[in-house]
Amino acid sequence: MLRVEVWGLGPSDASLLPAGLLEAVSAVGVDNVIARTSRHPAFDALPPGVATCDDLYDAAETIEDVYAAIVGRLVDSDGTVVYLVPGSPLIAEHTVELLRDADGVELVVHPALSFLDLAWQRVGVDPFAAGVRLVDGHRFAAVAAGERGPLLVGQCDSAHALSEIKLAVDDGPDVVVLQRLGLSDESVTTVAWVDLDRVAADHLTSIWIPALATPVARELVEFAELVRLLRRRCPWDAEQTHQSLTRFMLEEAYEAVEAITSGDVDAIEGELGDVLFQVVLHATIAEESGDFTLADVARGIHDKLVRRHRHVFGDVVAETPAEVEAMWAAVKAQERGDTGDDPFAGIGDAQPALSHAAQIGRRAVAVDFDWPDVEGPLGKLAEEIAELAEALREGGPGTDAVVAEVGDLLFSAVHVARHAGVADPETALRAASAKFLRRYGAMRRLATERGVSVGEDLWDEAKKLEGR
Repeated sequence: MLRVEVWGLGPSDASLLPAGLLEAVSAVGVDNVIARTSRHPAFDALPPGVATCDDLYDAAETIEDVYAAIVGRLVDSDGTVVYLVPGSPLIAEHTVELLRDADGVELVVHPALSFLDLAWQRVGVDPFAAGVRLVDGHRFAAVAAGERGPLLVGQCDSAHALSEIKLAVDDGPDVVVLQRLGLSDESVTTVAWVDLDRVAADHLTSIWIPALATPVARELVEFAELVRLLRRRCPWDAEQTHQSLTRFMLEEAYEAVEAITSGDVDAIEGELGDVLFQVVLHATIAEESGDFTLADVARGIHDKLVRRHRHVFGDVVAETPAEVEAMWAAVKAQERGDTGDDPFAGIGDAQPALSHAAQIGRRAVAVDFDWPDVEGPLGKLAEEIAELAEALREGGPGTDAVVAEVGDLLFSAVHVARHAGVADPETALRAASAKFLRRYGAMRRLATERGVSVGEDLWDEAKKLEGR
């Protein structure tokens, strides 16, 4: 059986190497010694010829892949191997966790002094009394979710890692950056949260976070991490683009509307999750290309809602829903840079046709191009019905003229709906369609029970049954 003896190199130079380490290296010979990395101040105290895993860091795409490759290299060895890791093998050493789970490995772990002992002294904290949580900088967003601190974050070894930590929390506190503790160029500095990603990070960098005002939302952070993983490892997710996902965004939105209409709260929860997946997937794709991140999306909608709720966050007075809608429209126009020349500028063409027509109607009201009451659009609707009948008589079904007249009729019906107090004709039509399906189902059941064909008399009976 393979025997792996894990020794820690301590937190700084050779003066803090654990007793017995050099003797253990000498006992097995340098050919049977593997160091996780040569980037450690005590590495030069080892005998020449000690192998390292630095090449695996260069070849792997993620830090998780690096750890897996290191363990793979160790497991492929024979006899007894001495494995050397920075600091203590019992503190934030993921390869040791993987070795514990590996089959056919006898694992012996030798304790060593870690960077924590020096860190507690520098920040002047008793970790037990303060209830400090230790966090891996590469997994900060997921692991620290829900925490308020204090936190000591290790392995902050790159600008990218510090940037991820910074983006995981909005408006974080001043932090203490601990670098190269125990060495001649040791640095302990206080840095503002907004400047965290400007720190010249190295493999001996950690940060002390005394407290977080707002904890990170664990479930959302873990979900975002999952989507990133799918982009790396799932062939389908990896090949998607903003353009290829367009139809899925529409499908999930429609299915969410269907669930909401049904009133089934479990279905609503599930469909909202599917919509959220589309949002996070788009944000992940944008993050990969350097365009924006999920944090940018959340921050953008946060700031937009604050701007457009000036009656809540400013000094604008809006006491009724109608006043709020008018203010909202004015702010949107200002953000778009509308000059007022075109009242219909900015209406999205991709929305459903009924919603599109309803929005046009609302804009027409804003510039006083509308009927004073419902009698106007009702008369227009009757006019369009007559014109459709005439087009059918002259050209028959399906002609361009008929298509145009049907469009005019529907457009007029939307204006009737608005004047009748129906703000969302899309929902009204959906409810009517659902009502038809319910009544037809009831009619079929009646026909089956009586052994007769469906007909208008059964339809009228089904309507009466529904009205009970």
